[in-house]
Parts: sequence; structure tokens; C-alpha cells
Amino acid sequence: MEKSLNEIKILSTSQDVKLYPLLFEPNLHEVVWGGQKLTAWKRLAAKDHIGESWEVSCVRSSPSVIANGTWAGYTLNELIDKYPEEILGSEVSRRYGGELPLLVKFIDARKDLSVQVHPDDEMAKRLHDKNGKSEMWYVLDAEPGAFLYSGFKEELSPEAYKRKVADGTIVESLAKHEVKTGDVFYLPAGRVHAICSGILLAEVQQSSDVTYRIYDYNRPGLDGKPRELHTELAAEALNYQVEDEYRTEYSAENNRANKVIESPYFSVRVTEVGNQFHRNLIKYDSFVISMCLKGDCRIQIRSTGDDIVLKEGFSCLIPAAIADYDVIPMGGSTRLLETYIDNMDRSLIHKVSRFLHMSEK
Repeated sequence: MEKSLNEIKILSTSQDVKLYPLLFEPNLHEVVWGGQKLTAWKRLAAKDHIGESWEVSCVRSSPSVIANGTWAGYTLNELIDKYPEEILGSEVSRRYGGELPLLVKFIDARKDLSVQVHPDDEMAKRLHDKNGKSEMWYVLDAEPGAFLYSGFKEELSPEAYKRKVADGTIVESLAKHEVKTGDVFYLPAGRVHAICSGILLAEVQQSSDVTYRIYDYNRPGLDGKPRELHTELAAEALNYQVEDEYRTEYSAENNRANKVIESPYFSVRVTEVGNQFHRNLIKYDSFVISMCLKGDCRIQIRSTGDDIVLKEGFSCLIPAAIADYDVIPMGGSTRLLETYIDNMDRSLIHKVSRFLHMSEK
């Protein structure tokens, strides 16, 4: 069975391009609600008010800088501009115009984040010429009694919402969730939310910086000035519907890739393994971002033999053309959060084609 033109193009090009798992320099962001957990976890010089570590970013104002191998010192944007299909995958590159469509972060909330909402793609494009933002949270650690807000617990009209923002009672209408390690929340665009104090988490989101701040506890920013609110824009962006459940339930079995999120924007798997574990994600025609949540490991590419050490608290990007690899724990077990774009063709013809191709090997 012949390979598709896209498969031939990627495989032949990848032989001429030096591709390997990409590690990145620290990309830390100072915010009024941040603390010191991220620098301590990453064994970096202590600095206060660090709320976010942008693990893999192609946001033009703060791109990731490659830290290892041939491309060390290049920004991820620069490398993708050179080899968009090999890095992103042919379908991701086509669909997103050669841009990385995701941004992943670690977040340390020493204090409460503002109550906020993100617009969907249509609204963000219409008003800002940017992508909308759907995202997910994976709780890494939570102090006793720590909680977050996700969604409304009672139905509000836009007018009632505005009154509650004005009189400072909006949080009384939000669904409050106490959290523990491993809890997951999916936040589609339009869902009101806030991370509250004492929570460390991993975040996967569409690559967008459009956020509408609803309520910020009347506190000043780092510059001493009140932070801007976006009450009217948020009123248009909000989904006021009340859901029965906001927490995402998923299986958490050891030694398998546990499906956590399947959305139009990203797929997420969590894997905890104690021995060498094979991951072949070539079929998805997508880059893979792997965030190491616990326990250092090696990631070894099967086609090239290249490997890296991925330390706890750090992340890497595996180019689409070489996304067939082994995860090898370096002592005890390792826990990884993987995210990618699912482009797999599930049509009957493609399934038969794949079966025949495998049978010929």
C-alpha cells in the first residue's frame, strides 16, 4: 500500500532536517498574585511574584527559546517558520497557517486570580483579530481547603451579572470547587472561572492572550494602579448556562495513556509509568507537548535514537515527524501530561488502508 503524499513529504524531509525533542529556556512571568513555588520546583533562583511559567509558547511577545541541540538559541517561532510541516504536522500547519495553536503553562496562585472569561473564536476574531481561548487545568498541588471557581451555580441575566459585578457580589453566583492533586477542569470559551490561592496547576490553552477581567477584588496591580475590568465585553462573551458538573472525570490507571480531554482544540493524556513505555503518535499528524509532572525521565526517539532528559517541572515539544518515542523513567515512576491536535482520519477507507499497510510489513 502506497503512502499518502503528506506521509512521503514529511518522511523524506525529516531525513534532511535535524529534528529532536526540543527543550526550552525558562520563561517566567511576574504577576501580582504569583508566588515562589515555580522557581523552587524548577530549582531556579528564587524570585517573588512568579505566577506563570510559559512552558511552550509561540506568542510573539514571549516566545519559547530552544535550550538544546542544533537549534539552541532559536525561538520556537523561528524554527517553525523554517519547517512548519515537520514540526507542527501537515494538517496542523495547513489549518493554523503555520502557527503553533497552543500555549501551555505552569501556574502558581499564591493569591486569588481575577474572575475572568475568554471569548470564543468568532468574537475574538471579530473584535481583536485573534484566536479565542478554550483551556483546561490539571491540579498539581493544592493546600488544604484550596478551591477554584468554574461556571455559574445559578442562572443570571446579563443585567443581573453587571449589577453583581458593580456591587462586588459576583463570586456569590459562581460554582466553587475544592480541589486536590489530579483534578481536571475543562474551560470552554465563555465559561467564567478563577484559580484561587494555594493551587499549583498545569494549563493547556489555545494560543491567545485575549482575557476579559470581570472582578479583581479591588486590588492594585504591581504598578500600584487598579487593574482594568472588561465588564461589557465579558457580558457578551459569557455563557450563562448552569451545568450539572464542571469537574472532568477520567480514568487514572498506571502504565497507560489515560484520556483526559478530547476537544476541538486539543487532546490531553496523562500517563504515569514505572518502566519503559512506548508512545507512537505519528497517526495524529501533530506535534506533541509533554509536561513532566513528577519524576525525571528520558524521551528517546525510535527513528533517530536521539534522546533527552526531561526533568520534573519542565516540558518539551516533540516534532510531528518523529512523534514515535519511548518514555524511560530515571528512578521510580514518572508522570507526564501530553497534549496534541487529533487529526487522525477515522474514515472506513483509511482504517482499511492502514490495516492493509500494516499487514504488508
